[in-house]
Amino acid sequence: MRINATRMTTPIEEKVDQKLKVRTGMVSVSDGKSRPVPVRLHLSMEVLRLQKEEIVPPEKPLSSKERMVQIRRQKIGGLGLSIKGGAEHKLPILISRIYKNQAAEQTGELFVGDAIIKVNGEYITACPHDDAVNILRNAGDLVVLTVKHYKAATPFLQKQEEKEQQDSSNSEDKETSDESLKVTSSSGSRPSSLYSECGEQEPLMRWIDIVTLPLMMAYVTRYIFGTDKLRPNSFEVRGLNGISTGIIHCDDTAILSQWLKYITDNIIGLTNLQMKLYNRNFSVSDKIEYMGWVNEGVLNNNHPWQNYKPRFFALKGTDLMLFDTPPLSIVDWGKCPLMFKVYQTMFRVVKDSENVDERQHCFLVQTSGQDSRYFSVETRQELLRIENAWHCSVCTAVMKLGNKTFTVSCNGKTAGLTLDWNLGFSLHEGDSKIPVWQYKFSQLRGSSDDGKSKLKLHFQDCETRAIETKELECSILQSLLFCMHAFLTAKVASVDPGFLCSMIP
Repeated sequence: MRINATRMTTPIEEKVDQKLKVRTGMVSVSDGKSRPVPVRLHLSMEVLRLQKEEIVPPEKPLSSKERMVQIRRQKIGGLGLSIKGGAEHKLPILISRIYKNQAAEQTGELFVGDAIIKVNGEYITACPHDDAVNILRNAGDLVVLTVKHYKAATPFLQKQEEKEQQDSSNSEDKETSDESLKVTSSSGSRPSSLYSECGEQEPLMRWIDIVTLPLMMAYVTRYIFGTDKLRPNSFEVRGLNGISTGIIHCDDTAILSQWLKYITDNIIGLTNLQMKLYNRNFSVSDKIEYMGWVNEGVLNNNHPWQNYKPRFFALKGTDLMLFDTPPLSIVDWGKCPLMFKVYQTMFRVVKDSENVDERQHCFLVQTSGQDSRYFSVETRQELLRIENAWHCSVCTAVMKLGNKTFTVSCNGKTAGLTLDWNLGFSLHEGDSKIPVWQYKFSQLRGSSDDGKSKLKLHFQDCETRAIETKELECSILQSLLFCMHAFLTAKVASVDPGFLCSMIP
């Protein structure tokens, strides 16, 4: 999908609303078929919105009844309105201008042509213009205006505007300008930005949502869907409910990186919060260590290249779980279509030189008796998060398992090789409770196998320091090796003092 729009990216604006950060900025977006169009991204903690600007005619009150409007003065711009009239002109105090994006406009309840009857309950209908200005200026930060709309004010304001255009220099009325209030007298320059030169009302502009995408369990991708092809300076956000933002393009690489980080951070934060909520229903040994989206490489016989399918990847208790859609309830966690025991599964980060295609940040998962599964994530940070979660999950799983026994053959006799979290390796023949031999995990110095059934374990005697080799045969050798690796990984992850000491030269 090509994005051809240029100069659409604007710096990301940030504001804090009730301690929640909101970020906005202009980008361009395409559905991959039509030309990109400019939109505004509006990012909050929980939702990403795509917005377009819409022309809306200014609203006017339907009735001329008195209304009470509360307005909060801003440090810059004051009340954000201008007034005209006064007792000396035999006119009410009229709102002649509403300043865009300032206090008066943000109320949505004040309009050009409104007459101010009271300020904080005090009548100003008989006040001269200057007195009204002072009352408004000193009314405090939170001001309650009692107003009434006069349709007849519109021709007056238009007439004043025409007069100012003809001879603004000969105006006899005073002009009042103050940043803390923004009020002007009955003959200030251009009394209202809501009126054009021809006397007609100009339309207002507002942002409306065209796409609203919840970030809970959503994911960000820079790849063309299902492929290993990276989009230049573009990304897409896909939501839990199937909604997509389309292809979002940023011409500035720095802005692109910022958007990717901000959106990803919010998704991770929400996912971790949801994970904590789920874990309230699970025991410590069965808790979720990680959940999030990955892409699994799948072979497509109809095409010579690798295809990728989104998978929801979770590590919970002793299990690796793969979902097509994220679990939305505790019941859904019991309906996982594909599960593997982490202590019988190998995890390996793929080196860049070993990548099968242009996808980066890849890892392999292999379970005994099955082909390896090839996965990719979007960032190096996400890959490290999964790797760390895997080690934690293996440690939890092995500790919960406690021990695992495999049927083996030693010196032509059938025996049981037990891996025990506390005791290490031990070999028992028949029903005997006394082991033929026993070693701690820290005594293992190496192992070798023929890839089929034969295994050699090399242990170091604690007293003589001599290396002792034990030869075994196992019909499910791969399962034994994977489980042995899990126990050793768990020991390292739990910082086993004996194991660490054995590594010191």
